[in-house]
Amino acid sequence: MEEQYISKLHPVVDYGAGVFLLIIAILTILGNSAVLATAVKRSSLLKSPELLTVNLAVADIGMALSMYPLAIASAWNHAWLGGDASCVYYALMGFLFGVCSMMTLCAMAVIRFLITNSSKSNGNKITKNTVCILITFIWLYSLLWAILPLLGWGYYGPEPFGISCTIAWSKFHNSPNGFSFILSMFLLCTVLPALTIIACYLGIAWKVHKAYQEIQNIDRIPNAAKLEKKLTLMAVLISVGFLSSWTPYAAASFWSIFNSSDSLQPVVTLLPCLFAKSSTAYNPFIYYVFSKTFRCEVKKLQCCCGWRVHYFSSDNSTEHPVSTMWSGRDNVRLSAAAKEENPGAAARASQHRLNLASLPGPKEQGCSK
Repeated sequence: MEEQYISKLHPVVDYGAGVFLLIIAILTILGNSAVLATAVKRSSLLKSPELLTVNLAVADIGMALSMYPLAIASAWNHAWLGGDASCVYYALMGFLFGVCSMMTLCAMAVIRFLITNSSKSNGNKITKNTVCILITFIWLYSLLWAILPLLGWGYYGPEPFGISCTIAWSKFHNSPNGFSFILSMFLLCTVLPALTIIACYLGIAWKVHKAYQEIQNIDRIPNAAKLEKKLTLMAVLISVGFLSSWTPYAAASFWSIFNSSDSLQPVVTLLPCLFAKSSTAYNPFIYYVFSKTFRCEVKKLQCCCGWRVHYFSSDNSTEHPVSTMWSGRDNVRLSAAAKEENPGAAARASQHRLNLASLPGPKEQGCSK
């Protein structure tokens, strides 16, 4: 076996990495399968932006199924399994699903921003066909970047710690061809999408802040501040979560471009890699926290499968009628609360319809027993 495929880590670290990836794989598959099951069950009621959330779940499950078993087996074998062929396959799958997830999150942010800042009639112009075309473009764009190293622009190779494969960052500091690939990839697949996501969610947060601040200050509608905090927190979790998972890995990779691969301890290069792979697991937990519809569907799945989970409890949660950002409704409105407090507030609140459609269902309904 080639030396580059032998683990540079202590056997205990290899076993620990394998166990961590196994846990991430299980959480990813179970959580995103629940997302897809909910989407299939409510397929006729899904709004067009929700298809992007389904696509994100598909990409996460694809990464878990196509990559994690090989990585776990290699970690417990203390050496990479399959040689060059499996290394190229693993790196290609990681690049494909990673770019797909990034571009899907970028598209979600842009569409939510457009809907938030447009009237209901203009928001409805984003049809399912439009989103399906966008999803097709995302997959083709991701596939193009993934196969470019196979065509001679860029390289795939093992990670410095030996039991994982990715873009061969360390080969590029003396290669103009490789460096141009890295620079283009970072710009078009990482930096620009990340800046777009941040800008869009900041715009959404500012829109929500201004709308609820005006109504709260004028009419003192109860729970307005709590709702504003919930909406802003969710936007921050979605946008920052993925970026924070991949930023350490991007930093370590960029370091490898300009420095020798031996300049960092193997375990230092391992940790950002594991942290990046954890990004596939947490989205279903965010949906569970913020979507009453998704919680109900998960409970129904638990009953069908004969098991129950008590990670979160929604029985004691106070769901305000307008806290439906993750329910898939067309609009987040303040009219229900405003009518109880002040008829004049209802008229002003109707001007602040915030179309923030996302997963999973069309309505926030109580769980049927």
